[in-house]
Amino acid sequence: MAVAKKDQERVAYAWMYGHQARKDGKERTVPDYWAEHAGAWLQGFDGVPIGSEPKPVSEGLEAELDESAVTKSD
Repeated sequence: MAVAKKDQERVAYAWMYGHQARKDGKERTVPDYWAEHAGAWLQGFDGVPIGSEPKPVSEGLEAELDESAVTKSD
């Protein structure tokens, strides 16, 4: 699902404000203003990097990138 640029910016700002709130010693309570992006705010507060969800590697890609595929041949 594509996310609009404006929404991506709001998620990034929510994360930054959450991170700053932790540094300022505030409670881990999402302010009403950031309720729509509470997940990003809490990730920032908890110090979880944005986009830290691991992405699965397909089996086909693993097969392509075995040792013989990445060794330099002359």
